[in-house]
Amino acid sequence: MNEYIQRCEALIQELPHDAVRQNEPIYKHTYTQMGGLADLFITPTTYDDTQRVLKFAHRNNIPVTLLGNGSNVIVKDGGIRGITLCLKHLNNIEITDTQVVAQTGATIIGASREALAESLTGLEFACGIPGTVGGAFYMNAGAYGGQIADVLERVLVLTEEGDFLTLGKDEFEFDYRKSVFSKKQYIALEGTMTLEKGDVVQIKQKMDELTIARETKQPLEYPSCGSVFKRPPGMFAGKLIQESGLQGTRIGGAEVSKKHAGFIVNVDGSTASDYMNLVRHVQEKVNETFGVMLETEVITIGEDLKDPVND
Repeated sequence: MNEYIQRCEALIQELPHDAVRQNEPIYKHTYTQMGGLADLFITPTTYDDTQRVLKFAHRNNIPVTLLGNGSNVIVKDGGIRGITLCLKHLNNIEITDTQVVAQTGATIIGASREALAESLTGLEFACGIPGTVGGAFYMNAGAYGGQIADVLERVLVLTEEGDFLTLGKDEFEFDYRKSVFSKKQYIALEGTMTLEKGDVVQIKQKMDELTIARETKQPLEYPSCGSVFKRPPGMFAGKLIQESGLQGTRIGGAEVSKKHAGFIVNVDGSTASDYMNLVRHVQEKVNETFGVMLETEVITIGEDLKDPVND
C-alpha cells in the first residue's frame, strides 16, 4: 500500500466513503486529459470536512494539492503524492440584490449565467472561462477587458493549518494572474462578488458576442489547458509564437495549435512530458527570435514519471 494512503487511514475512516478515491487517474479530471495517479483524491461536500482534511494533513505532514476542474493545469506523468483536494461538490451559487455569493467549486461560467438571469452586469467577461470560481480567484482570471479583481469583495478561506479566515478586497494582492491565495496557499471556499443592475438583453448580447469570439478563435475541438503563456508587456504571446514559425510544431502527441498559436493541444495521446517539452521548445524559439522569454500562465503540479530501471 502507498505510504501516504497508509498514513491517511484514520482520515479515510472519518470521511464519507464516496468522498475518497485511492490511486485515482488524474487524466480523468484535467482538460488536457493528461496526468498520472493521485495517491488520495478527496472531494469533500462540506466546509467542516474540508477543514478536517487540512487539519489532519497539517498535523501529519502530508502534502495537499488543490485541484479545481483541471482547466488551467498540467499534471505531470508521475502523478500527485499525498492528498489531492477537489472542491467540485462545493458549487452552490446564491444571489441577493447585486451580490453573488459563490462556492469555489462552482464554475465561473455558471456564475456569469446566474448573474445574467438576475440582470446583473460585471461578469460577462467570464462567460467563456472554463475554470472554477476558486481558480478564477486564485489566478485573478480575466478576459476581454474584465477581471475578477473588478468585482470580488470578500472570500472565506482555510489556511494551511486548517483555520477559517475571511479576507477583504484590500487583502487579495491581485496582480496579473496572481493573488494572495496562491502566495499563501489559502484554500478559498466561497467568495462574494458585487455586480451592478443592468439590461438583460444587453448583457446577453455581450455574452453571446464573447462566446462566438472564443469559439471562432480558440481550438476547442482538442484537449488543452487553455492559453499557455502570459501576455508579455505590450505584446501578444500568440503573435510572437506565430511569427516564430511554430504553429503546427509537434512533440509526441502535443501540438502548437494551428488555429491559435497561444494554445498547445493534445492531438494524439500526449503525455505531460510531451506537453512540457513543447512548452520549453516554444519558449526557447521565441526567445531566440525576439529576445522575449515567455512566462507560463498554466500551473504545473505533480511529479515526473520515475524510470523503473534507475529508480
